[in-house]
Amino acid sequence: MISRTRPLMPTLTWPYVHLLINHFPVVLTSMGFIAALAAVITNRRGLWLYTMGTLAIAGLIVFPVKFTGDQADHALHNPWYIKRGVIDAHDHAAGIAMAIVLVAGVVSAYGWWRALKQREEIIPGWIRAAVLVGALGGFGSVAYTAFLGGKIIHEAPVLGLPEAPPGLPPGIATPPRVRGDTSGERP
Repeated sequence: MISRTRPLMPTLTWPYVHLLINHFPVVLTSMGFIAALAAVITNRRGLWLYTMGTLAIAGLIVFPVKFTGDQADHALHNPWYIKRGVIDAHDHAAGIAMAIVLVAGVVSAYGWWRALKQREEIIPGWIRAAVLVGALGGFGSVAYTAFLGGKIIHEAPVLGLPEAPPGLPPGIATPPRVRGDTSGERP
């Protein structure tokens, strides 16, 4: 009989779900911004359609990411190992980013719908300008929010300690393994 001491899959907690989906707005707004720049340079309709579609999808996913982030914040209850204030700064930036990406997503969805409905018409300059501004604003705000999100872990005070704090449960603070030592391996 095999005894399992650890679950095979992590428990789906709000922080875990947030970490699973939080990269979608980053990737989508980055790709949308790059495509918008390429569309401005080449003036290719296909690139404008790709830009608008990508930013529209970013607008759809940004609210669930913000929602799971808020739930993750409530679930964590300001743990000792996270520097005070970094979650609040990330959350504030996420609120601004969400508003910008939502607006960019709505404008892009409208432009995409209009361009597909009127295939022979050139995409109006005001739509292209609004999509470009939305792509820039979305990319900048999401990139800054992601930077602040990284500080939650990368600036955790516990990472600066020379040794793990005393009293941590087994498995969290394990001594470094010596080469050739198999005592910590499971059969």
